[in-house]
Amino acid sequence: MSFRQNLLRARGHIVMICALIAGLLLVLWLETLGEPPEEPDRQARQDLMQPFNDLTPLPLAIRGESSDRDLDHARIAWTYFQNNVDPDTGLANSVHDYPSTTMWETGSYIVAILSAERLGLIPREQAEQRLTKLLTSLRNLRLFQDVLPNKAYHTQTLELVDYSNKPTELGLGWSALDVARIVATFGLIERNHPELAPTVEALLDHWQMDRMVQGGELIGTNVSAGEVRENQEGRVGYEQYAAKAMMLFGYDVYRAYEVQDNLMVKQVQGQPIPVDNRLHRGTTPAFVVSEPYLFDGLEFGFDDRSHRFATAIYRAQEARHAETGILTAVTESHLSEDPYFSYSTVWGGGADWAVMTFRGDRIDSRRTIATKAAFGWDALFGTDYTAELVEALSEFADPAKGWPEGIYEASGEPNSSTTANTNAVVLAALAFKATGPLMRVPE
Repeated sequence: MSFRQNLLRARGHIVMICALIAGLLLVLWLETLGEPPEEPDRQARQDLMQPFNDLTPLPLAIRGESSDRDLDHARIAWTYFQNNVDPDTGLANSVHDYPSTTMWETGSYIVAILSAERLGLIPREQAEQRLTKLLTSLRNLRLFQDVLPNKAYHTQTLELVDYSNKPTELGLGWSALDVARIVATFGLIERNHPELAPTVEALLDHWQMDRMVQGGELIGTNVSAGEVRENQEGRVGYEQYAAKAMMLFGYDVYRAYEVQDNLMVKQVQGQPIPVDNRLHRGTTPAFVVSEPYLFDGLEFGFDDRSHRFATAIYRAQEARHAETGILTAVTESHLSEDPYFSYSTVWGGGADWAVMTFRGDRIDSRRTIATKAAFGWDALFGTDYTAELVEALSEFADPAKGWPEGIYEASGEPNSSTTANTNAVVLAALAFKATGPLMRVPE
């Protein structure tokens, strides 16, 4: 029999042997090489997070009680709301004696009510009355195009207004971040006052919340030359805080909560700072400030990622003081002089410690040692440095008016603008020291 015939007769055995050899080689490859290599993009995203994975988060400093000094500070902060809440509508002014508000500041008022209640400044019955009146007014607001709250309202008339507090028929559009901020505080109401949950749910059913969630992102609207345009809202820090709020009520904002697709890392004072790689207003590198991390920690309680980000952002400010001797506690702030609002950044607009207007102009002379950043970081981390910050700001408190925005770094003079946001954060910080995050109901 020829060799060829033998091969033909043995072909079935040969195929089986080849298959066994191929299977053995596959097993050996899997054992020696393990999983297939990760996609380059995925590996790059993991590498971006490595500096934060290597960082040890600072321990939280919940004290479990309030000192007499804490309560004195809290009473000063609550004075702001005693002075600035309209008795008929129950809405709080964003700035002292200026009858305008946004959903962001209205959320701050809710935080102030819940914090004042925890600190024993008001009884539970008064807190419920204030919340009920506020929720009733929110239900009665004329919405932007019958969809969601306008960006600004008159606190006395409930009219849609522009940024100069003048009535506007069309409105300004809705801010997805502002709406998410007040939604966060609705979650706090339901946790702390479950009897008001049906009122909250009815209000949310009245708002078309699904319109501001598209493809897992947060979508706001702007009005330009009478035309309504939609736009994605949120940058690293603010976006994840807002996403947490929306997830409380079952909205799928997976892209807004994810950070790695839009993350870059900048080194500031030896700390890795999480920066959004998207431009602010399409022109200016994004801003990094303390505020969204303060809100996240004081209201919800940190998750592992936000705890690490917050630690780095706080440590950079502490390190700047250690290096320069200049007290540093930076965030967004109202200003007592033109241009009346700024973002004092850890990193922003392409540089460390830049102070920016909303339009992206540099105004470093307006850098403010911010009251809310000082109290917020002190409540969360309770270091010697945060205690020094609070001490430096204490002399500027006004018992008849509330806490001012802070101190201008350049002159040492007070930034005397007095706002709902700052006084609400002071109250939330002091409540955190005693009982932890507002989402956690004390036993």
